[in-house]
Amino acid sequence: MTPPTQAPPAMPTTTGTLRIKLAIILTYMLFGALLNSVGAVNLLVVQTLGVPRTEAALLDAWKDLPIAVTSFLVASLLPRLGLKKSMLLALAAVGAACLAMPVLAAFWAIKLLFFTLGAGFALVKVSAYSMIGLVTDGRAGHARFTNLLEGLFMVGVLGGFLLFSRAAQTEGTHWLGAYPVLAGTAAAAFLLLLASPLDEAPIQSPGTTLRQDLLAMAPLLRMGLVVVFLLSAFLYVLIEQGISTWLPSFNKEVLHLPTAMSVGLAVIMPASTALGRLTSAAVIGRLGWYAVVMACLVGITALILVALPLAGHAQPLGEDAGWLHAPAAAYLLPATGLLLAPIYPAINSAMLSALPQRQHAAMTGLIVVFSALGGTLGSFITGRLFVAFDGTTAFGLLLVPTAALAFALTRLRRDLSHA
Repeated sequence: MTPPTQAPPAMPTTTGTLRIKLAIILTYMLFGALLNSVGAVNLLVVQTLGVPRTEAALLDAWKDLPIAVTSFLVASLLPRLGLKKSMLLALAAVGAACLAMPVLAAFWAIKLLFFTLGAGFALVKVSAYSMIGLVTDGRAGHARFTNLLEGLFMVGVLGGFLLFSRAAQTEGTHWLGAYPVLAGTAAAAFLLLLASPLDEAPIQSPGTTLRQDLLAMAPLLRMGLVVVFLLSAFLYVLIEQGISTWLPSFNKEVLHLPTAMSVGLAVIMPASTALGRLTSAAVIGRLGWYAVVMACLVGITALILVALPLAGHAQPLGEDAGWLHAPAAAYLLPATGLLLAPIYPAINSAMLSALPQRQHAAMTGLIVVFSALGGTLGSFITGRLFVAFDGTTAFGLLLVPTAALAFALTRLRRDLSHA
C-alpha cells in the first residue's frame, strides 16, 4: 500500500497568505494616508489652532526623525523582535493616538501623533518589506507584490487627501473628526493581521549576537556605491516632500484658492503618483531605469518652469468656486507626481539587485533612514523659504536638488555598471 504523500507546503496556507497580504496592504495604505496628511494638517493647524507657520513647518520632523532613528535600530534587530509583533504594536499605538485626537484637540497632541506615526511606520515598512519574501514565490512574485504595495500606498495617500479635504470644509477644529475614521481602519488592519498566520523561521539568525546585528549597516556605509545611492534617495525625497507637504499652502497663498479647494486639489499629486507607480514597471523594463528617471527629471523641471510664471497671474476665487475655475498652475504642479513616481522604486530596485540578499535588510534600513532625513529637510527648507520669501521662490529653488539628483543618478549608473 502506497504511503500517503504530504501536501505541498504552500497549499494549506493559501488562505493565510492572502490574509497576511491583505493585512500588509491595508496597514501600508493607512500609514500612507496619515504620513502624507502633514501638508493638509500644516494648513489647518495654522488656521484653526493659531499655530505659527514656522512651528507648523516642524511637523515633518516630528514624523521623519522618529522614522530615521527607529529604522536604524529596528532594521537589523527585526528578526529578534518579530515581524508580526512589530506591525501589531505600530497599529495599536497609531490607532490609539488617532482615537484621542478629537478629545485632545491641541498642537502638542498633533506633534505626539506624528511622533508615534513616525516610529510606527519604521516598524511597518521594515516589517512589510521583510514579510514580502515570506509570502511570495520567486523574484517575479516578489517584484509584483512590491510594485502593487507601493502603488496602493499612494492610493492610501489619495484617500487621506480626500478625507482631510472633506474635513477641511467643517468649522473650527471639527476637521479632527477625520481621525476616528483612521483609528477604525487601524483596528481592522490589527484584527486581520492578528488572525493571519506567518512563519518567520526563514528570517531568524540564531548564530549572530546582538552587537553584530546592530552593526550590520556599518560595512554598507563604507561602499562608495551605497553612499551615492543614499544621496540619490535623500535628494529624491527632499524634492517630493518639499512639493507635496507645501502644495496646499501654495494653493492657498500663491494661487489664492479657498481652503477646502487648496487641500482638495493637492490630491492630484498622490493620484498621479499612484498611477505612475502602478504603470511604470513595464516602461522601465523596456527602456531601462536610467533613461526613464532622467526623462522624468527633465519633465519635472519643465513643469515647474511653466507652472510658476502662470501662478503669478492667479486671481482670488470665491468660496463657492468649483475646481474647473482653478488656474492651470493648480494642476501642473501636482502633476509632477506622475514623473516623480517611477524614480524611487527604480533606484531602490537597482541598488538592491546589486547587493547579496543577506544585506537587503540592512540596506532597507538605510533607505528608510536617509529617506526620512530627506523628507524632513525638504519640508523644513521649503517651509522656511515660504516664510522668508514666498511660495513661488520656495518651489522654484527645488530645481537645485533636482539638478543635483540628475548628477547623482549619472554617477550611480556608472558605479552600478562596475559593481
